[in-house]
Amino acid sequence: MTDDASRILAADLLDESDPVIETTLRPRSLDEYIGQREVKANLAILLSAARQRGEAADHVLLYGPPGLGKTTLATIIARELGVNVRYTSGPAVERAGDLAAILTALDERDVLFIDEIHRLNRAVEEILYPAMEDFALDVMIGKGPSARSLRLTLKPFTVVGATTRAGRISSPLRDRFGATYRLDFYEQPDLTAIVRRSARILEVEITPAAAEAIARRGRGTPRIVNRLLKRVRDHAQVHGDGRVDETAVHEAMRAMEIDDEGLDATDRKLLAAIVQKFGSGPVGVAALAAVLAEEVETIEDVYEPFLLRLGFIDRTPQGRIATEAARQHLARLGIEVPPPRRPEPEMPPLWDEAILGPGEPA
Repeated sequence: MTDDASRILAADLLDESDPVIETTLRPRSLDEYIGQREVKANLAILLSAARQRGEAADHVLLYGPPGLGKTTLATIIARELGVNVRYTSGPAVERAGDLAAILTALDERDVLFIDEIHRLNRAVEEILYPAMEDFALDVMIGKGPSARSLRLTLKPFTVVGATTRAGRISSPLRDRFGATYRLDFYEQPDLTAIVRRSARILEVEITPAAAEAIARRGRGTPRIVNRLLKRVRDHAQVHGDGRVDETAVHEAMRAMEIDDEGLDATDRKLLAAIVQKFGSGPVGVAALAAVLAEEVETIEDVYEPFLLRLGFIDRTPQGRIATEAARQHLARLGIEVPPPRRPEPEMPPLWDEAILGPGEPA
């Protein structure tokens, strides 16, 4: 299997090769930010109220799959408040002293963005509680019987936490956020608008059909559609006149082995393994991981979510099952699809029985 770090469709893969362009593609205000309408509306009220009062905004927790714009929203929050933003991440803050140094360096009403906040060390997290709630820092001076606690007053600030695993955040930390927002996958019209906006910034001539073709393969994730746009731009520049039309998109996607549904070679290998080696399932994830030479966590966290959203696989108590939609998709691609080991079960008409009652005529 291809290492996920090299997959162009990996939502958590940052485009390290072009950091300047990646930064310029990020929206700079809520008005420029496309999609997530409910989150934007609630944030606009929260930030406007904080500006009018001249206070630091409530702490904000953003959670959802990678690549949906959590870091971008943190930057926008700071811009809307007219303050500075400091970036860090849970794994980077190893000791309580590291967090204390960051907090004491913040100016009044500044924003502290903590990515992967669910990975904060427990000792660091304990220091963060009074800092978020009382804007105070408890420091131990000395050791042993002579040790004493000193409370330092901090300037009011706003913590913006981001995580892909909201369930792993401890309850005491979660309760200290005044606003919690979930970022959902984007619909295709919003992704198309993002592609066209990014194309204007990159000065790439693109047709409406090409923008839609890229958005259709973007897995509902802005980071992925921006990455695909740049790769299609490169293909059109090398093999054409630089103009991105639907033909250029299809040629570039074929070269990257990305099909019309947005699946890459890795996704198709997983589906083909279920269909060909296990008769379309059910198959346990441990057996599937052994066949694919992957970790169980990689299959569950990286590959399965998108296939589940497409309806190509089902999770059952017996294991993973490839659906008829997945079998038809593989067949259209020319991949051999043997008969399923067992037919898909037919669900009894429980709804009708619940309405009419047992024994009543329809």
